[in-house]
Amino acid sequence: MTDPNDTRDTGPRAGTPLWGYLAAVTVIGLTALAVGQVRLGFAELAELARSPLFWVLGVLVVLGELRPVMLSSQTMVGGTYPSTMFTFAVLLHYGLPVAALMQAVAVIFNALATRKAWHRVTFNTAQSTLALTAAAVVLGLFGIVPTPDETWVPDGSSLVAIAVAGIAYFTTRGLLVSGAVALHERRSIVRVLRASIGPQALVYSGLLGLAPLVVVVMKWSPTLVPLFVAPLVAVYFTATLSMRRDHQAMHDELTGLPNRKLLAVATEEALAEAREGEKVGFFLMDTHGLKQINDTLGHPVGDRLLQTIAHRLTHTVRPGDVVARLGGDEFAVLLPKVRDIQAAREVAARLRVALTEPIRLEGMSFDLDGSVGIALYPDHAPDFELLLQRSDVAMYQAKQARTGVEFYQADKDRNSPERLSLFGDLRRALENRQLRLNYQPKVDLDTGRVRGMEALLRWRHPVRGQVAPSEFIPLAEQSYLMRQLTEYVIEGALEQAARWWHTGLRVQIAVNVSARDLLDSALPDQLEVGLARYRLPPDAIQLEVTERVLTGEQAHDTIKALAALGVPLSLDDFGTGYSSLIRLQRLAVSEVKIDASFVSRIVDSQDDERIVRSIVDLVRSLGLRSVAEGVESDDVAKRLVAMGCDMGQGWLFSQPMTAADATLWLRSHADSVFV
Repeated sequence: MTDPNDTRDTGPRAGTPLWGYLAAVTVIGLTALAVGQVRLGFAELAELARSPLFWVLGVLVVLGELRPVMLSSQTMVGGTYPSTMFTFAVLLHYGLPVAALMQAVAVIFNALATRKAWHRVTFNTAQSTLALTAAAVVLGLFGIVPTPDETWVPDGSSLVAIAVAGIAYFTTRGLLVSGAVALHERRSIVRVLRASIGPQALVYSGLLGLAPLVVVVMKWSPTLVPLFVAPLVAVYFTATLSMRRDHQAMHDELTGLPNRKLLAVATEEALAEAREGEKVGFFLMDTHGLKQINDTLGHPVGDRLLQTIAHRLTHTVRPGDVVARLGGDEFAVLLPKVRDIQAAREVAARLRVALTEPIRLEGMSFDLDGSVGIALYPDHAPDFELLLQRSDVAMYQAKQARTGVEFYQADKDRNSPERLSLFGDLRRALENRQLRLNYQPKVDLDTGRVRGMEALLRWRHPVRGQVAPSEFIPLAEQSYLMRQLTEYVIEGALEQAARWWHTGLRVQIAVNVSARDLLDSALPDQLEVGLARYRLPPDAIQLEVTERVLTGEQAHDTIKALAALGVPLSLDDFGTGYSSLIRLQRLAVSEVKIDASFVSRIVDSQDDERIVRSIVDLVRSLGLRSVAEGVESDDVAKRLVAMGCDMGQGWLFSQPMTAADATLWLRSHADSVFV
């Protein structure tokens, strides 16, 4: 089966080194083939065609050229065609012109069967002809010049001549093919030879070593020649099983792209080969929109889209660049050589263009997008792991800033050694349930009644002491821990709400959720299951989200699911984001929280007072509740009451309390608890 990600059929541009090399080898090789056929002559060829053995050998050569014996999944190694054994046997018995002709016909049949590009067909014909010519020259030096009229059969005294001819054949063919691979993939020929010489030599020695036996059998028992197919079939299937295991270990099963393991090997090789002043580029790309397609149309459609994306990305980069799939909708691209930052940015831009071009599938058009993070060697990282990590940081920045492409910037990297250590501690704290929820009341400013409690996550580190949420929550947001952290907080809030509601304290608990949480379709499911398990109504819990998150299109499906469930939403930190009046009117929220940075200064700053008053009036006109954060004095509370603000939250009423203290506080304010 043809690999859809194979770029070797893409013709080289005229004037490039690869184009010049292929043209030179093709002209020389095809000239040698033409000269050989002239020397053979039509009459001699017609006479030879009357021999059944000639046709048997021709069929075996053609069949042997259809499928190569593969020992490695690396493109640099390639495969070895079993036809080599019969072609070399024809060379020993009938001479160069007949062997070159049979090989050329077999290459053409292979091209028709596999739909190879014309430049590959002519080059393969030329390089095999030149390899046979090199072997024929060596045989001639030993006085062995077979022809169709004077065939030759080897004996024990000719083993040295055959061995040297076989080495000449293998060396010529190996050098010619390796040169083309090196130019195509822009790698050093030394590296290509080092990668391919071992596996190729093993197979070629077996095939060329059997060729003299084929000739002996041809001479004395021609009807037994087809029996040589049996060991070839055994070798082929053994090699195929080995290669398949190798391919599965190093490639993604769905797309056929290299996986992380092969990407790591390719990256370390590129770094080892990079000369002083040269750069290596490493891109991490996250695809947007696939999850919604999987959820709506099913994974088979999503899988076909991934295969299309893999094909596009592979054909967008240069030959020799490595496109890998790391899992899910995440891809990586390795540029073994890149001129500078600008060149890397241009490649990233082409990748995004290829990704955002609509994909037609099953009668529908799919529009996808992606974010690309770039890290360069040696500018940003010295090895594969750090390149991967820092391109991930850059990708997150591109996604967060919605710029599409970002380079790694050290001043934006929160993954310092200290923070990485803190990340490990956070993961262990979650596993050991060491994080605790504190609760701060939300009070009706007009009546003084308790309208709800906000759950605030707190972490007392055994060594560092109290760790501020501003330190560990952003760390979780940049990792896989965010989902686990949100599940932990929601579960704790539901459990506490159940304790209060089932003992008569019907207080709504508000929980903050992040951008990643609203992109996760599992959030509504977790809430639905949790509410049912604890026998709570949907309004026992409230989710607080920021303006930027709530106005994002990607969170639309989750917000609809939450609205259908009946879980109310609160717009947090209003005034610090980007919501327009029209957007605010359309948001699926029941409450707007005014940021503390404005509220705390309304007594001293007329500007902040006007801002808060305007927000309160706007929220009231839309039929929503307004909540002022950061209420810490009676003067501030009175001003808010005069403005018509509905609720307040801050140290004036209570500082955040543990669950036990919050329970006592609620019981002491039992008459004022809003039911």
